[in-house]
Amino acid sequence: MTTAPQRPFTLLATAKSCRARRGVLYTAHGAVNTPVFMPVATQAGVKALTSRDLVAINAECLLANTYHLYLRPGTEIMELAGGIHKFMRWDRPVLTDSGGFQVYSLSHICKLGEEGAQFSSHHDGSKHLFTPENVIAHQSKIGSDMWTCLDVCLRNPAKEPEAKKSLEMTQRWALRAMKAFRETVPEDKIAKTAGGQWRVETPLLFGIIQGSIYPQLRAQAARFMAERPVHGFCIGGLSVGETAEDMNASVEAVTAELPEQAPRYFMGLGTPVEIWDCVERGVDMFDCVWPTRTARNGTVMTTNGSFAIKNAQYRRDFSPLDPECDCFTCRTYTRAYLCHLFRSGELLSHRLLSLHNIRFLTRMMETIRAAVENGDFAEEKKRFLQKFATLKPQSRAVPACPLDL
Repeated sequence: MTTAPQRPFTLLATAKSCRARRGVLYTAHGAVNTPVFMPVATQAGVKALTSRDLVAINAECLLANTYHLYLRPGTEIMELAGGIHKFMRWDRPVLTDSGGFQVYSLSHICKLGEEGAQFSSHHDGSKHLFTPENVIAHQSKIGSDMWTCLDVCLRNPAKEPEAKKSLEMTQRWALRAMKAFRETVPEDKIAKTAGGQWRVETPLLFGIIQGSIYPQLRAQAARFMAERPVHGFCIGGLSVGETAEDMNASVEAVTAELPEQAPRYFMGLGTPVEIWDCVERGVDMFDCVWPTRTARNGTVMTTNGSFAIKNAQYRRDFSPLDPECDCFTCRTYTRAYLCHLFRSGELLSHRLLSLHNIRFLTRMMETIRAAVENGDFAEEKKRFLQKFATLKPQSRAVPACPLDL
């Protein structure tokens, strides 16, 4: 067992009847209130939105992707630009995914070995190699606040022996990534202030927990990672088409083994009902392309359920998308106007609907945080589910989407 580093995470409250938590994660670019939803800026941009838009809807942290930024524009250019914050004019925290899922799902050819993952670019077919070490180097050039270890991703469903073998390789890679992180960031510049907050001047490292849908593998993986010198924990390899029961069982197996004073991040989950379910099981951080992707397809999330703005019934509906929402779209435009924009193919509809959908989720996270603090999480979840119409089955189990298409 290796001595754990200081983990700049403060747990403020826990729910009475479940594992739901309210905390604050401190980074070099500021604090992140948890539970939190992180919009996906895959290629250093959240589709259709500006940094000013994201600040206005209270996005506290973004998720960018090492695979995509490595291929385009290139991490050397990111470094020359002064890092991702200066490049995209965003002064709040950024977490980078290691790119393991994209290597597996996007590349024309992918070959895994002890050295790393050999793959072909989905842009031009050029050959590349990701290793645990150079993925850390790429994230250093990107300049994000939270880095992740390279992991092995599996198809779904996976047989248990295959899941075990992939998990073991993920763990071996993680040890190499941790060593590379320490060679890149020799010393954590993390200190607790007199007021009980944290001052953070260096990046944080998150370890990824795999194990497919097998709770015993998930628990073993969580115990392994909990003993390693990482600042936070990622739950990977879920929300890829498994049943809700399997997902929840896997999440419970992981959170039961992780230390309380550290953040837990579910990679690639952004559907409202499932976020409530996973917060209930002790998860703190979420990201997904779902709100912006569905917005570009004309789907709107509201307090009373979701609907397709293109439907004819909204052509003469002069009410806001969601009367309870405070976003610019809801304060300014009607359903009739947005229906017109979408049916006319106007790109403005993508921006306005994306703005609203992400604000819906950031408002939902504000509600969740308040519910944990007030001690009425279970009651608030019940109220939310009663108002929020159940989405169609094909829309709920949303696989991670590496390209945000």
